[in-house]
Amino acid sequence: MLLRFVQLLIGLALFGAGCAIMVRAGIGLDPWTVFAEGLSKQTGIGIGWVTNIVGFLVLLLWIPLRQKPGVGTVANILLVGTSMQGTLAIVPAVDGWWLQLTVFVLGVIVVAIASGLYIGANFGPGPRDGLMTGLNQRFGWPIWASRLGVEIAVLGAGWLLGGTVGLGTILFAALIGPLVHLALPVFDHRRRATAARARMAQTAA
Repeated sequence: MLLRFVQLLIGLALFGAGCAIMVRAGIGLDPWTVFAEGLSKQTGIGIGWVTNIVGFLVLLLWIPLRQKPGVGTVANILLVGTSMQGTLAIVPAVDGWWLQLTVFVLGVIVVAIASGLYIGANFGPGPRDGLMTGLNQRFGWPIWASRLGVEIAVLGAGWLLGGTVGLGTILFAALIGPLVHLALPVFDHRRRATAARARMAQTAA
C-alpha cells in the first residue's frame, strides 16, 4: 500500500511537470491545459492553480453522474496543478522551432510515464477521466464519444479564452495514447501482483 501511494504521488507530480514543460514549449497544448491556460490569461491566476480549481469543479460534476472519488482523485486535484505551477517557476520558455518541438515531445513522454505511474497505482481515476466514465455509465454514451465531446468543448472554450492551440495539440492527441499504452503495463500494480502470484504458484508446483 505504501509503495502504491508513493507511486501515485510521484506520478501526479510528474504529470504536472510534464504539462508545464509542454507549456514552456509554446507550440500547443492538450485540450484541458488549453482551457486552463485560457482561464489563466483571463483571470491572472497561475495556470497551475487554475488546473487545481478546474479539477475541483469537474469533481462536482461527478455528483449528478453518481461517481465516487478515490484517494487518487483527490490527490490529482491537489498535486497536478501545484507541481505544474512549481515547475513553471523554474523552467524557462524556449525559443527556436526545433528546440520547442524537442521540449514538447519530452513533455508528452513525461506525461505518458506519469500517467502509467498514477493509473497503475490503482487509487481511483482523475477528475477528468471520471467525468468520461460517469457519462458512459449514466447516459450510456461510449467512452470515446464522451471523451471526444468533452475535449472538443474544452479545447474550443480554451482557444476562445486565449489558450495555445497548435501543432503540439495535434502531436499530443497522436502520441499520448500509444505512449501510455507502453507505460501502463510497466507500472500497473495489479498486473505486477498477478504476475508475482503466478510465479509463486509455479514455484510451489
